[in-house]
Amino acid sequence: MPLHLGPARLASFSRRDFLRGLGGSIAFSALSRRALGHTPQVSPVFEEIRPSASGIHWTHNAARSPHKYLPEATGPGCAFLDYDTDGWMDIYLVNSGKCDFYTPTTPLRNALYRNNRDGTFTDVTEKAGVSGGGFGMGVAVGDYNNDGFPDVYVTQYGQSILYRNNGNGTFSDVTREAGVGVQGWASSAVWFDYDNDGRLDLFVGQFAGFDKDTGCGIGSDGKRHYCIPRIFPSMPSWLFHNNGDGTFTDVSKESGIANRLGKAWGAIATDVNNDGRLDLFVANDTVGNFLFMNRGDGRFEEVGLRADIAYSADGRARSGMGVDSADFDEDGWMDLFVANIDEEIFSLYRNNRDGTFDDQAMALGVGMATRWMSGWGVRFMDYDNDGNLDLFLANGFPDDLVEEFSSQVKYHEPLLLFQNVGGKYQNVSEQSGPVFGKSFSARGMAVGDFNNDGGIDVLVGVNDGAPILLRNNVGKENHWLGVRLVGTKSNRDAIGARITYKAGDLTRSRMKVGGGSFMSSHDPRMLLGCGKKDKLDWLEVRWPQPGGSVERFTKIPADRYITVIEGAGEWK
Repeated sequence: MPLHLGPARLASFSRRDFLRGLGGSIAFSALSRRALGHTPQVSPVFEEIRPSASGIHWTHNAARSPHKYLPEATGPGCAFLDYDTDGWMDIYLVNSGKCDFYTPTTPLRNALYRNNRDGTFTDVTEKAGVSGGGFGMGVAVGDYNNDGFPDVYVTQYGQSILYRNNGNGTFSDVTREAGVGVQGWASSAVWFDYDNDGRLDLFVGQFAGFDKDTGCGIGSDGKRHYCIPRIFPSMPSWLFHNNGDGTFTDVSKESGIANRLGKAWGAIATDVNNDGRLDLFVANDTVGNFLFMNRGDGRFEEVGLRADIAYSADGRARSGMGVDSADFDEDGWMDLFVANIDEEIFSLYRNNRDGTFDDQAMALGVGMATRWMSGWGVRFMDYDNDGNLDLFLANGFPDDLVEEFSSQVKYHEPLLLFQNVGGKYQNVSEQSGPVFGKSFSARGMAVGDFNNDGGIDVLVGVNDGAPILLRNNVGKENHWLGVRLVGTKSNRDAIGARITYKAGDLTRSRMKVGGGSFMSSHDPRMLLGCGKKDKLDWLEVRWPQPGGSVERFTKIPADRYITVIEGAGEWK
């Protein structure tokens, strides 16, 4: 993770676009009040919910030490999940803990907060039995045994943990019996059904071969810093096949996943060639990014160089961290996004539909705005429900001593919000609420509608700090439909499914990807923006398998959550 210095630059934004970003009815009513001599009371686009209001009293401990062990600087991940299946998003937070280089003076634990359905949360960690036990990194949520209750995989430096949801508010640690207790520095994990047998398999990314006795050395200022991971060896990641009996088989080598050595951070399962099989995009740090193409016979072929997503335009490996995938330009093909460290510029890869991608970050407005940022959590999302995919980024420089030798680069960095306006991305951060005027050492980021009002909210994990919970105040100003997909022949989470919908003159397509962001998990429901249309003319679900069944539903009222069960022929 090289150190590059320079002032942060945020793109300017017009007043007209500011009004659009706030949502038409709010903004124009504010202008009317101003014309009448009244001071407008406009809610921020995203509003930070304080612990005193949310009930979330928890802080990440990075285990910082004078030795500057690199794992200290990289967590934590976070998750939205409905662990008790009551229809309301709960929250899971990951902490560090005891490992070969750190023994906490007081016990540290992860945290599970139950949603009280009134905007507050209650800590149920001990009762649920998910406090962790090791140096935690991230979290991946998926119903691997298809029993209707989401299970939790916690990645760690050391041994990772699989918690099986018992369906009664508690979890059991089944890591050993399931056969997924990897040893190493696990980063992002992804649940996805790579062989379309109806069961979720598990990819676990591995970062560098860290050795606490291999120090980063002393800098020119005479101090230790969190160093660039080039000094640590690249490592293979893991792939586990779900056997359908509660156990998994390690197929890392025969699948081809372990044949490529990397330093994996973010990872996402997506279908980039429309063949009905989920591929894997993996961001690597100081190693070329990987695009593992699913060849359908249990084998993956790594084609990152051929696809032109492995290196920068000048042929250099970058510090890839957070990733996402979506069809942001609505051409029917899944595109890719990867966040890098400062001056390397984040990448927005448009799918050329021929196995290659073009980096459009500079042309579409993301490049210059992120030039001096270091990005971790990322997500394409329609925050204003106008039907266009916007972009949210959580940032923070990895070295907490950077300001001792730089007056330009800061350790804490601002969150960024980009609005999709006519296919280009405009930085609307400054106009979207006071929280965007603050700076954080942000890492993982998850999105989900925790108050079920149709506006997509945001949860950010902060390194050595309290998490940030942001409530969306403008999503409800447009119409929307929330869809919970339940697979029967397909995996129950319906990862890999595609939804296409039409609301008036708006026709859009969304795919349910697996994983994404940085070591975090999102609300499993799909939120569809409908603009000013109060109903959907039709909605089509293509279930996740090659030649999979397609179901079509008509005249669905907006502004509600519905459930679509594969093969049922109706929504409810």
